[in-house]
Amino acid sequence: MSLDKETVRKVGVLARLQISDDEVEGLSKEMNDILSWFEKLEQVDTTGVDPMSSVVNQSLHWRKDEVTGGGVPEKVLANAPDSEDGYFLVPKVVE
Repeated sequence: MSLDKETVRKVGVLARLQISDDEVEGLSKEMNDILSWFEKLEQVDTTGVDPMSSVVNQSLHWRKDEVTGGGVPEKVLANAPDSEDGYFLVPKVVE
């Protein structure tokens, strides 16, 4: 796959980048180099290889799903810059 200059400009617009005419040629070459690496990766035989999300074998530590009463609103609200009647007060951001 090869990207032409017009496609590079379109990608720049989608990424909200201002790409000058002088930069298009270099970016086109760089993007084509990246795509060629992906083409090489597609040729790798991954039959029998399990998908993984990390190179380190890890598992999540689960806790029991127990309902707690909380019951410490004073401690929670003590961290708030401002509170009123048991609620956080925040600045108005929408008019």
